[in-house]
Amino acid sequence: MSYDNRAEVRKVLIITLLLNLFVMALKVVVGYSTGSLSLLADALHSVTDSANNVLGLIASKFSSPLPDREHPYGHHKFEAVGALGIAAFLGIGCFEILQGAIEQIFKGGSAVKISGSELWLLLIVLGINISVAFYERSVGKRVGSSILIADATHTMSDIWVTISVLGGLIGIWWLNFQWLDVVLAFPVALLVFWSGWSVLKENLPWLVDQMAIAPEAIHAITVSVPGVINCHDIASRGVLGRQVFIEMHLIVDAPDVETAHRITEELERQLEERFSPVRISIHVEPPAYKSESISFENGVR
Repeated sequence: MSYDNRAEVRKVLIITLLLNLFVMALKVVVGYSTGSLSLLADALHSVTDSANNVLGLIASKFSSPLPDREHPYGHHKFEAVGALGIAAFLGIGCFEILQGAIEQIFKGGSAVKISGSELWLLLIVLGINISVAFYERSVGKRVGSSILIADATHTMSDIWVTISVLGGLIGIWWLNFQWLDVVLAFPVALLVFWSGWSVLKENLPWLVDQMAIAPEAIHAITVSVPGVINCHDIASRGVLGRQVFIEMHLIVDAPDVETAHRITEELERQLEERFSPVRISIHVEPPAYKSESISFENGVR
C-alpha cells in the first residue's frame, strides 16, 4: 500500500513558492540598482525556482500512488516527469548564465556599484534560500517525495550561486575588482549544470523501468521460505523507498492450491518487510517445473 503524500507536498510547494517570489524580487531590485550581471543572472535562476514550484504543484496533483482503472500501477511517474522538468530548467539557467558572461567579456558593460545595505539584503536572500532547501529536503525524505527532493537540489544550487555572487560583490564593494562579476559566473554555471545532472540521474531510471532490486537479492529471500523449490524470471522496477513492483515465477512444493497460497503469502510478507512499499505479482508453478534462470537476462543463472 502506498502512502498518498500529495497534500503535504502541495503545502510545502506553496510555502516555498511564496518565499522564492520574495527572493526573486529582492535580487531583481538589487541587480538593477547595482548593474551586476551575475546578480541579474542569479535573479533569472530564481525565476526557475518559482517555475519549478508551479511545475511541482501540477505534477503533485496528478501523481497519486493509488491505482485506478486507467492507471493500475498508480501515478508515481508524473512526479518523476516533474523532476525531469526541473532538470530542464536548470539546463536553461546554466545556458543563460554562460551567455551573459560571454557577452560581458566581448562587449563590455558598465561598472558595478554596490552598497553595504544592498549586501545585507543579499545575506537575507541567502538565509531564506538555505532555510527553503533544508525544509524541502527534510520533508521530501520524510514523505518520500522525489519532486521535493529535486526542488531542494535546485534550491541548493541557487544557494551556491548566491554565495558566489555575494562573494564577487563583496570584492567589488571592498576592493573594486570589477572583473569578479564576470569570472564568478562560470563556476556558478557549472554548479547549476551539476545540480541538473544529479536530478536527471536520480529520476530517469524510474521512467525507463530500470531494475530496482538485484534479482539475486530477491532470489535469496525467496528460496529461504519453507516450501519454495526455486524461482525464476524475476523482474523489479520502481525506486526503493518510494514504490517498487516485483514479479516472479515461483516453483513450490505444494500438493494443493491452499498450500501453494500459504507459501506465496509468507514470501510476500517477507518481501514487503524488506522492500516496502512494494507490490508483488507471483506466478506459481508445480514442483516438476524446471528452470534455473534467475532473471530475463541471458547468461544469468
